[in-house]
Amino acid sequence: MREHFDLIVIGGGSAARDAAGKAAREHDAKVALVEKERWGGSCPNVACTPTKAYLVVAELVHDINELAAKLGIDAGSATVDLARVKARKDTLKKPQEQWVSDLEGQGFTTFTQSATLVDAHTVQAGDDVLESERILIASGSRTAVPPIEGLDEVGWIDHISALELTDLPDSLLVVGGGAVGLEFGQAFSRFGTKVTIVDALERIAPLADAEASAALKAALEDEGLEIVLSAFVSSARSDGDEIVATITPRDGSAEREVRVTKIMLASGRVPNVDGLNLDGVGVETTKAGISVDERLRTSIPGIWAAGDVNAVAQFTPIAQYQARVAVDDMFDAEPAVADYSILPTSIFTDPELAGVGLTPEQAEEQDYEVEVVRNLFVRRFSYIDAQHGLFKIVFDRSSRRVLGHCRNAPCVPDLRRGGQGSRRTSPCRAGGLDGHEHGSVGRWPDAD
Repeated sequence: MREHFDLIVIGGGSAARDAAGKAAREHDAKVALVEKERWGGSCPNVACTPTKAYLVVAELVHDINELAAKLGIDAGSATVDLARVKARKDTLKKPQEQWVSDLEGQGFTTFTQSATLVDAHTVQAGDDVLESERILIASGSRTAVPPIEGLDEVGWIDHISALELTDLPDSLLVVGGGAVGLEFGQAFSRFGTKVTIVDALERIAPLADAEASAALKAALEDEGLEIVLSAFVSSARSDGDEIVATITPRDGSAEREVRVTKIMLASGRVPNVDGLNLDGVGVETTKAGISVDERLRTSIPGIWAAGDVNAVAQFTPIAQYQARVAVDDMFDAEPAVADYSILPTSIFTDPELAGVGLTPEQAEEQDYEVEVVRNLFVRRFSYIDAQHGLFKIVFDRSSRRVLGHCRNAPCVPDLRRGGQGSRRTSPCRAGGLDGHEHGSVGRWPDAD
Protein backbone atom coordinates (compact mmCIF):
# COMPACT_ATOMS: atom_id res chain seq x y z
CA MET A 1 0.00 0.00 0.00
CA ARG A 2 1.23 3.51 -0.81
CA GLU A 3 -0.10 6.37 1.32
CA HIS A 4 0.71 10.06 1.75
CA PHE A 5 1.02 11.81 5.13
CA ASP A 6 1.73 15.33 6.31
CA LEU A 7 4.36 13.91 8.68
CA ILE A 8 6.05 10.54 9.04
CA VAL A 9 7.66 9.86 12.42
CA ILE A 10 10.11 6.99 12.72
CA GLY A 11 9.88 5.90 16.35
CA GLY A 12 7.24 5.52 19.03
CA GLY A 13 8.87 7.09 22.09
CA SER A 14 8.76 10.43 23.85
CA ALA A 15 10.05 12.56 20.97
CA ALA A 16 7.89 10.73 18.43
CA ARG A 17 4.68 11.07 20.44
CA ASP A 18 5.25 14.74 21.27
CA ALA A 19 5.95 15.53 17.63
CA ALA A 20 2.90 13.66 16.40
CA GLY A 21 0.65 15.28 18.98
CA LYS A 22 1.86 18.80 18.28
CA ALA A 23 1.63 18.37 14.50
CA ALA A 24 -1.90 17.02 14.69
CA ARG A 25 -3.11 19.45 17.32
CA GLU A 26 -1.64 22.67 15.93
CA HIS A 27 -1.49 21.92 12.20
CA ASP A 28 -4.24 19.34 11.68
CA ALA A 29 -1.57 17.07 10.27
CA LYS A 30 -2.14 13.52 9.12
CA VAL A 31 0.62 11.63 10.95
CA ALA A 32 2.12 8.17 10.56
CA LEU A 33 4.15 6.57 13.36
CA VAL A 34 6.50 3.69 12.55
CA GLU A 35 7.89 1.68 15.48
CA LYS A 36 9.51 -1.73 15.24
CA GLU A 37 10.01 -2.75 18.87
CA ARG A 38 8.67 -0.73 21.80
CA TRP A 39 5.64 1.56 21.53
CA GLY A 40 5.90 4.29 24.13
CA GLY A 41 9.68 4.27 23.99
CA SER A 42 12.20 3.56 26.71
CA CYS A 43 11.03 5.92 29.43
CA PRO A 44 7.67 4.37 30.40
CA ASN A 45 8.65 0.83 29.45
CA VAL A 46 12.24 0.13 30.48
CA ALA A 47 13.74 3.30 31.94
CA CYS A 48 12.21 6.17 33.93
CA THR A 49 9.07 4.57 35.33
CA PRO A 50 10.20 1.01 36.10
CA THR A 51 13.61 2.13 37.33
CA LYS A 52 12.09 4.55 39.82
CA ALA A 53 9.81 1.77 41.05
CA TYR A 54 12.94 -0.19 41.96
CA LEU A 55 14.53 2.83 43.62
CA VAL A 56 11.48 3.20 45.88
CA VAL A 57 11.95 -0.38 47.05
CA ALA A 58 15.67 0.17 47.58
CA GLU A 59 15.07 3.28 49.68
CA LEU A 60 12.41 1.59 51.77
CA VAL A 61 14.45 -1.51 52.57
CA HIS A 62 17.44 0.69 53.41
CA ASP A 63 15.41 2.88 55.76
CA ILE A 64 13.95 -0.14 57.54
CA ASN A 65 17.32 -1.79 58.01
CA GLU A 66 19.50 1.26 58.66
CA LEU A 67 17.26 4.00 60.00
CA ALA A 68 14.17 2.53 61.64
CA ALA A 69 15.86 1.37 64.86
CA LYS A 70 17.62 4.74 65.25
CA LEU A 71 14.23 6.43 65.10
CA GLY A 72 12.72 4.14 67.69
CA ILE A 73 10.90 1.83 65.31
CA ASP A 74 11.11 -1.93 65.80
CA ALA A 75 10.59 -3.35 62.35
CA GLY A 76 12.99 -6.27 62.18
CA SER A 77 15.18 -7.03 59.20
CA ALA A 78 13.79 -6.35 55.72
CA THR A 79 14.73 -8.49 52.72
CA VAL A 80 13.88 -8.11 49.06
CA ASP A 81 11.94 -10.66 47.01
CA LEU A 82 13.08 -9.60 43.56
CA ALA A 83 10.42 -11.65 41.78
CA ARG A 84 7.68 -9.76 43.60
CA VAL A 85 9.41 -6.42 42.97
CA LYS A 86 9.50 -7.25 39.26
CA ALA A 87 5.87 -8.35 39.28
CA ARG A 88 4.75 -5.05 40.75
CA LYS A 89 6.93 -3.15 38.28
CA ASP A 90 5.24 -4.97 35.43
CA THR A 91 1.83 -3.75 36.59
CA LEU A 92 2.97 -0.15 36.14
CA LYS A 93 3.63 -0.56 32.43
CA LYS A 94 1.03 -0.03 29.73
CA PRO A 95 0.68 -3.09 27.45
CA GLN A 96 1.95 -2.64 23.91
CA GLU A 97 -1.51 -3.26 22.48
CA GLN A 98 -2.85 -0.42 24.62
CA TRP A 99 -0.15 1.95 23.37
CA VAL A 100 -1.17 1.25 19.78
CA SER A 101 -4.86 1.56 20.58
CA ASP A 102 -4.34 4.88 22.36
CA LEU A 103 -2.23 6.33 19.54
CA GLU A 104 -4.71 5.28 16.90
CA GLY A 105 -7.46 6.71 19.09
CA GLN A 106 -5.70 10.06 18.80
CA GLY A 107 -5.99 9.83 15.03
CA PHE A 108 -2.48 8.60 14.18
CA THR A 109 -1.79 5.78 11.75
CA THR A 110 0.60 3.25 13.31
CA PHE A 111 2.90 0.74 11.64
CA THR A 112 4.59 -1.89 13.81
CA GLN A 113 7.42 -2.42 11.36
CA SER A 114 11.06 -1.61 10.73
CA ALA A 115 11.47 1.65 8.82
CA THR A 116 13.81 2.22 5.89
CA LEU A 117 14.33 5.51 4.11
CA VAL A 118 13.88 5.06 0.37
CA ASP A 119 14.61 8.71 -0.33
CA ALA A 120 14.15 12.08 1.40
CA HIS A 121 10.36 11.81 1.21
CA THR A 122 9.65 8.08 1.24
CA VAL A 123 9.70 5.46 4.01
CA GLN A 124 9.32 1.73 3.55
CA ALA A 125 7.48 0.11 6.48
CA GLY A 126 7.10 -3.59 5.79
CA ASP A 127 4.91 -3.88 2.70
CA ASP A 128 3.72 -0.28 3.03
CA VAL A 129 5.23 2.71 1.26
CA LEU A 130 4.72 6.00 3.09
CA GLU A 131 5.30 9.41 1.51
CA SER A 132 5.64 12.86 3.07
CA GLU A 133 7.40 16.18 2.67
CA ARG A 134 8.37 15.89 6.34
CA ILE A 135 10.12 12.98 8.06
CA LEU A 136 11.20 13.02 11.70
CA ILE A 137 13.64 10.36 12.86
CA ALA A 138 13.10 9.70 16.57
CA SER A 139 14.24 6.10 16.82
CA GLY A 140 16.06 6.43 20.15
CA SER A 141 19.17 4.63 21.37
CA ARG A 142 20.32 1.40 22.98
CA THR A 143 23.03 0.22 25.35
CA ALA A 144 26.58 0.57 24.05
CA VAL A 145 28.65 -2.62 24.31
CA PRO A 146 32.30 -1.84 25.18
CA PRO A 147 35.14 -3.92 23.69
CA ILE A 148 35.67 -6.30 26.61
CA GLU A 149 37.41 -9.52 25.64
CA GLY A 150 35.18 -12.51 26.33
CA LEU A 151 32.08 -10.44 27.13
CA ASP A 152 29.83 -12.17 24.62
CA GLU A 153 30.79 -15.56 25.99
CA VAL A 154 30.03 -14.74 29.65
CA GLY A 155 26.95 -12.65 28.89
CA TRP A 156 25.83 -9.32 30.25
CA ILE A 157 22.76 -7.41 31.39
CA ASP A 158 21.79 -3.77 31.00
CA HIS A 159 19.10 -1.56 32.52
CA ILE A 160 16.45 -3.42 30.52
CA SER A 161 17.36 -7.00 31.36
CA ALA A 162 18.25 -6.08 34.96
CA LEU A 163 14.59 -5.21 35.43
CA GLU A 164 13.64 -8.71 34.30
CA LEU A 165 15.71 -10.58 36.91
CA THR A 166 13.73 -12.61 39.41
CA ASP A 167 16.68 -13.88 41.44
CA LEU A 168 18.97 -11.44 43.20
CA PRO A 169 22.59 -11.84 42.03
CA ASP A 170 25.13 -12.38 44.79
CA SER A 171 27.48 -9.89 43.16
CA LEU A 172 27.34 -7.40 40.32
CA LEU A 173 30.01 -5.59 38.33
CA VAL A 174 28.63 -2.36 36.87
CA VAL A 175 30.58 -0.97 33.92
CA GLY A 176 29.93 2.77 33.96
CA GLY A 177 29.66 5.43 36.64
CA GLY A 178 26.99 7.65 35.11
CA ALA A 179 23.35 7.98 36.11
CA VAL A 180 22.25 4.49 35.09
CA GLY A 181 25.18 2.70 36.67
CA LEU A 182 24.93 4.64 39.92
CA GLU A 183 21.17 4.26 40.32
CA PHE A 184 21.15 0.55 39.58
CA GLY A 185 24.35 -0.05 41.53
CA GLN A 186 22.95 1.51 44.69
CA ALA A 187 19.56 -0.15 44.28
CA PHE A 188 21.00 -3.65 43.93
CA SER A 189 23.44 -3.00 46.76
CA ARG A 190 20.53 -2.11 49.01
CA PHE A 191 18.70 -5.21 47.82
CA GLY A 192 21.63 -7.25 49.15
CA THR A 193 24.00 -7.65 46.17
CA LYS A 194 27.72 -6.93 46.50
CA VAL A 195 28.32 -4.20 43.91
CA THR A 196 31.48 -2.96 42.22
CA ILE A 197 31.29 0.04 39.85
CA VAL A 198 34.11 0.61 37.36
CA ASP A 199 34.56 3.72 35.23
CA ALA A 200 37.43 4.81 32.99
CA LEU A 201 37.06 8.47 33.98
CA GLU A 202 38.52 10.10 37.08
CA ARG A 203 35.17 10.57 38.80
CA ILE A 204 31.61 9.34 38.78
CA ALA A 205 28.87 11.48 37.28
CA PRO A 206 31.39 13.30 35.08
CA LEU A 207 28.93 15.94 33.83
CA ALA A 208 27.99 17.02 37.35
CA ASP A 209 29.74 19.45 39.67
CA ALA A 210 33.03 17.86 40.78
CA GLU A 211 32.48 18.57 44.46
CA ALA A 212 28.97 17.12 44.38
CA SER A 213 30.26 14.09 42.50
CA ALA A 214 32.86 13.49 45.21
CA ALA A 215 30.22 13.81 47.93
CA LEU A 216 28.03 11.23 46.21
CA LYS A 217 30.97 8.86 45.81
CA ALA A 218 31.69 9.08 49.53
CA ALA A 219 28.04 8.38 50.38
CA LEU A 220 27.92 5.31 48.13
CA GLU A 221 31.17 3.95 49.49
CA ASP A 222 29.89 4.39 53.04
CA GLU A 223 27.01 2.10 52.05
CA GLY A 224 29.46 -0.57 50.95
CA LEU A 225 29.67 -0.09 47.18
CA GLU A 226 33.16 -0.40 45.73
CA ILE A 227 33.93 2.28 43.14
CA VAL A 228 36.98 1.88 40.93
CA LEU A 229 37.89 4.92 38.81
CA SER A 230 40.44 5.60 36.07
CA ALA A 231 40.21 1.95 35.08
CA PHE A 232 38.38 -0.22 32.59
CA VAL A 233 37.22 -3.82 32.37
CA SER A 234 39.56 -5.41 29.84
CA SER A 235 38.38 -9.04 29.84
CA ALA A 236 35.91 -11.48 31.31
CA ARG A 237 35.81 -15.27 31.51
CA SER A 238 33.62 -17.88 33.12
CA ASP A 239 34.77 -19.96 36.08
CA GLY A 240 32.00 -22.27 37.19
CA ASP A 241 29.00 -20.20 38.24
CA GLU A 242 31.07 -17.03 38.45
CA ILE A 243 32.47 -14.48 36.03
CA VAL A 244 36.08 -13.46 36.50
CA ALA A 245 36.59 -9.89 35.23
CA THR A 246 39.94 -8.19 34.83
CA ILE A 247 40.11 -4.54 35.82
CA THR A 248 42.95 -2.62 34.17
CA PRO A 249 44.02 0.78 35.57
CA ARG A 250 44.61 3.49 33.00
CA ASP A 251 47.94 4.45 34.56
CA GLY A 252 49.48 1.09 33.76
CA SER A 253 49.61 -0.16 37.34
CA ALA A 254 48.83 -3.75 38.28
CA GLU A 255 45.63 -5.34 37.04
CA ARG A 256 43.23 -7.06 39.41
CA GLU A 257 40.52 -9.65 39.07
CA VAL A 258 37.05 -9.59 40.58
CA ARG A 259 34.63 -12.48 40.78
CA VAL A 260 31.00 -11.60 40.18
CA THR A 261 27.70 -13.24 39.36
CA LYS A 262 26.74 -10.80 36.61
CA ILE A 263 28.13 -7.91 34.59
CA MET A 264 25.90 -4.91 33.91
CA LEU A 265 26.71 -2.49 31.09
CA ALA A 266 25.98 1.18 31.74
CA SER A 267 28.80 3.01 30.00
CA GLY A 268 26.94 4.79 27.23
CA ARG A 269 24.36 4.66 24.45
CA VAL A 270 24.45 4.17 20.69
CA PRO A 271 21.81 5.49 18.27
CA ASN A 272 19.19 3.21 16.75
CA VAL A 273 19.99 3.86 13.10
CA ASP A 274 20.65 0.37 11.79
CA GLY A 275 18.52 -0.39 8.77
CA LEU A 276 17.38 3.20 8.23
CA ASN A 277 19.56 3.56 5.09
CA LEU A 278 20.89 6.93 6.24
CA ASP A 279 24.03 6.62 4.13
CA GLY A 280 22.00 5.72 1.07
CA VAL A 281 19.86 8.81 1.43
CA GLY A 282 22.80 11.03 2.39
CA VAL A 283 21.95 11.85 6.02
CA GLU A 284 25.16 12.78 7.81
CA THR A 285 26.01 10.93 11.01
CA THR A 286 28.76 10.65 13.58
CA LYS A 287 29.56 7.79 15.97
CA ALA A 288 27.32 9.51 18.52
CA GLY A 289 24.27 9.90 16.29
CA ILE A 290 22.60 11.83 13.49
CA SER A 291 24.06 15.28 12.91
CA VAL A 292 21.51 18.09 13.34
CA ASP A 293 21.50 21.87 13.46
CA GLU A 294 19.84 24.13 16.03
CA ARG A 295 16.43 23.47 14.46
CA LEU A 296 16.95 19.70 14.42
CA ARG A 297 17.38 19.63 10.66
CA THR A 298 19.60 16.91 9.26
CA SER A 299 21.85 17.36 6.24
CA ILE A 300 18.95 16.39 3.95
CA PRO A 301 16.08 18.88 3.50
CA GLY A 302 12.81 17.41 4.66
CA ILE A 303 14.36 15.15 7.29
CA TRP A 304 14.70 16.09 10.98
CA ALA A 305 16.03 14.07 13.95
CA ALA A 306 15.07 14.43 17.62
CA GLY A 307 15.82 12.67 20.88
CA ASP A 308 18.52 10.15 21.74
CA VAL A 309 19.18 9.38 18.08
CA ASN A 310 21.01 12.71 17.65
CA ALA A 311 22.90 12.37 20.98
CA VAL A 312 22.77 16.10 21.75
CA ALA A 313 21.54 15.45 25.30
CA GLN A 314 19.92 12.11 26.08
CA PHE A 315 17.12 13.04 28.46
CA THR A 316 13.40 12.49 28.00
CA PRO A 317 12.44 16.19 28.42
CA ILE A 318 15.11 17.14 25.86
CA ALA A 319 13.69 14.61 23.39
CA GLN A 320 10.23 16.12 23.83
CA TYR A 321 11.57 19.67 23.56
CA GLN A 322 13.52 18.87 20.40
CA ALA A 323 10.43 17.31 18.86
CA ARG A 324 8.47 20.51 19.44
CA VAL A 325 11.26 22.64 17.94
CA ALA A 326 11.42 20.37 14.90
CA VAL A 327 7.65 20.47 14.33
CA ASP A 328 7.62 24.26 14.56
CA ASP A 329 10.38 24.38 11.99
CA MET A 330 8.89 21.89 9.54
CA PHE A 331 5.49 23.62 9.58
CA ASP A 332 7.01 27.14 9.52
CA ALA A 333 5.31 28.10 12.78
CA GLU A 334 7.61 30.80 14.15
CA PRO A 335 10.44 28.31 14.56
CA ALA A 336 12.79 28.80 17.48
CA VAL A 337 16.28 27.40 17.80
CA ALA A 338 17.03 24.76 20.40
CA ASP A 339 18.68 26.21 23.49
CA TYR A 340 20.34 23.93 26.03
CA SER A 341 22.15 26.63 27.98
CA ILE A 342 20.34 25.91 31.25
CA LEU A 343 19.48 22.26 31.64
CA PRO A 344 18.33 20.78 34.96
CA THR A 345 19.65 17.26 35.54
CA SER A 346 19.29 14.72 38.32
CA ILE A 347 20.72 11.38 39.28
CA PHE A 348 18.19 9.60 41.48
CA THR A 349 20.59 8.05 43.92
CA ASP A 350 20.26 8.57 47.67
CA PRO A 351 21.34 11.27 48.21
CA GLU A 352 20.29 12.68 44.86
CA LEU A 353 22.73 14.62 42.74
CA ALA A 354 21.05 17.47 40.90
CA GLY A 355 22.23 20.58 39.14
CA VAL A 356 21.25 23.35 36.80
CA GLY A 357 23.27 26.00 35.00
CA LEU A 358 27.06 26.27 35.10
CA THR A 359 29.59 24.54 37.30
CA PRO A 360 32.45 26.70 38.62
CA GLU A 361 34.77 25.30 35.96
CA GLN A 362 32.31 26.03 33.17
CA ALA A 363 31.71 29.55 34.48
CA GLU A 364 35.45 30.25 34.53
CA GLU A 365 35.75 29.02 30.95
CA GLN A 366 33.15 31.63 30.01
CA ASP A 367 35.22 34.36 31.71
CA TYR A 368 32.87 35.08 34.60
CA GLU A 369 34.26 36.36 37.89
CA VAL A 370 33.31 33.21 39.68
CA GLU A 371 32.37 33.02 43.32
CA VAL A 372 30.88 30.05 45.13
CA VAL A 373 28.85 29.68 48.30
CA ARG A 374 28.19 26.27 49.78
CA ASN A 375 26.48 24.61 52.69
CA LEU A 376 27.60 21.14 53.73
CA PHE A 377 25.00 20.72 56.44
CA VAL A 378 21.26 21.25 56.52
CA ARG A 379 19.43 20.49 59.75
CA ARG A 380 16.93 18.27 57.97
CA PHE A 381 19.83 15.91 57.19
CA SER A 382 20.11 15.07 60.86
CA TYR A 383 16.51 13.88 61.03
CA ILE A 384 17.39 10.93 58.79
CA ASP A 385 20.97 10.54 60.01
CA ALA A 386 22.38 11.64 56.64
CA GLN A 387 26.16 12.04 56.69
CA HIS A 388 26.78 13.50 53.24
CA GLY A 389 25.29 16.54 51.59
CA LEU A 390 26.06 19.66 49.63
CA PHE A 391 24.20 22.76 48.52
CA LYS A 392 26.20 24.98 46.21
CA ILE A 393 25.51 28.20 44.31
CA VAL A 394 27.79 29.56 41.60
CA PHE A 395 27.48 33.28 40.86
CA ASP A 396 29.19 36.12 39.07
CA ARG A 397 30.98 38.35 41.57
CA SER A 398 30.47 41.64 39.72
CA SER A 399 26.80 41.30 38.73
CA ARG A 400 25.76 38.98 41.61
CA ARG A 401 23.88 36.93 39.06
CA VAL A 402 23.41 33.28 39.86
CA LEU A 403 25.01 31.13 37.18
CA GLY A 404 24.44 27.65 38.51
CA HIS A 405 23.28 25.57 41.43
CA CYS A 406 23.91 22.00 42.48
CA ARG A 407 22.96 19.86 45.40
CA ASN A 408 23.78 16.43 46.64
CA ALA A 409 21.27 15.83 49.37
CA PRO A 410 18.17 14.00 50.56
CA CYS A 411 14.95 15.62 51.72
CA VAL A 412 14.94 18.59 49.38
CA PRO A 413 12.29 19.83 46.95
CA ASP A 414 12.66 19.19 43.24
CA LEU A 415 15.21 21.38 41.53
CA ARG A 416 13.50 22.81 38.50
CA ARG A 417 12.83 26.04 36.66
CA GLY A 418 9.78 27.52 35.06
CA GLY A 419 6.98 26.63 37.47
CA GLN A 420 3.86 24.99 36.16
CA GLY A 421 4.02 23.66 32.63
CA SER A 422 7.81 23.62 32.55
CA ARG A 423 7.94 20.64 30.19
CA ARG A 424 5.80 22.47 27.67
CA THR A 425 8.22 25.36 27.18
CA SER A 426 11.77 25.80 26.01
CA PRO A 427 14.88 25.86 28.18
CA CYS A 428 15.67 29.21 29.76
CA ARG A 429 18.00 31.32 27.74
CA ALA A 430 21.64 31.81 28.56
CA GLY A 431 22.67 34.70 30.75
CA GLY A 432 21.93 33.50 34.22
CA LEU A 433 19.31 32.26 36.62
CA ASP A 434 18.07 35.65 37.70
CA GLY A 435 15.03 34.62 39.72
CA HIS A 436 12.48 35.47 37.05
CA GLU A 437 10.23 32.80 35.62
CA HIS A 438 11.54 31.29 32.45
CA GLY A 439 10.40 28.34 30.40
CA SER A 440 12.51 25.28 31.07
CA VAL A 441 12.96 21.62 30.63
CA GLY A 442 12.12 19.91 33.93
CA ARG A 443 13.86 17.01 35.60
CA TRP A 444 12.45 13.64 34.67
CA PRO A 445 10.49 12.21 36.26
CA ASP A 446 9.53 15.04 38.59
CA ALA A 447 6.82 15.67 41.11
CA ASP A 448 3.97 16.32 38.67
